[in-house]
Formats: sequence, structure tokens, C-alpha cells
Amino acid sequence: MIEKYRVYVTEPFEELFDTLDNTEQIWIEKIMLQLAENPTGKILRFEWFREKKYLNKRLYYLIDKSTNKILLISFASKKEQQKIIDYVISQKNEFFSLLRTL
Repeated sequence: MIEKYRVYVTEPFEELFDTLDNTEQIWIEKIMLQLAENPTGKILRFEWFREKKYLNKRLYYLIDKSTNKILLISFASKKEQQKIIDYVISQKNEFFSLLRTL
């Protein structure tokens, strides 16, 4: 049996989530349930860094297979993708440290 994953969010993500429209919030909640069962998604440069696409936006998250935890980081348009990828890669140690304390 596959061990379930626990899904967490960063504080900035939580604040962003509150500003999204209802359809986006519902979609993200569904994806959180899916990820807990089966962490899939398009790999962004590294096995641990992924995205899921919703219309013209992307949901960005990290997967820590050693602790079975997932951290949602951002939800933004395609044009912001490179900025987010660069930021997450530069901050990956902080994100993984945070994830391991949750």
C-alpha cells in the first residue's frame, strides 16, 4: 500500500488562496486531495519540484518523499512561471527545512 502524503501550505500561499475566486479555490482543494493520494504533476527541473495547470495558471509545490509531505508554494499565471521557479530553487533549503518542522 502506498503511504499517504500530507499537504501543507506556506503562509504567503494561504494569503493568496483567500484572494482567489471560488472556482480556483475549489480546484486547489481537489488537487490537495489528489496529491495526498498520488503526488503527480509536471516536473520542473527537479523530481521534488512540480506544477499542476489550471486554465492559464499553475499551482507550484514541493514533494518531500523522505517525509511524505507536500508543500504548496504558489499559484500564478504562466508569465510568472520563470520568476517562481528561480525563487523556489534559490529558497529550496528553507522550504525543505520548513516542511520537516511541520
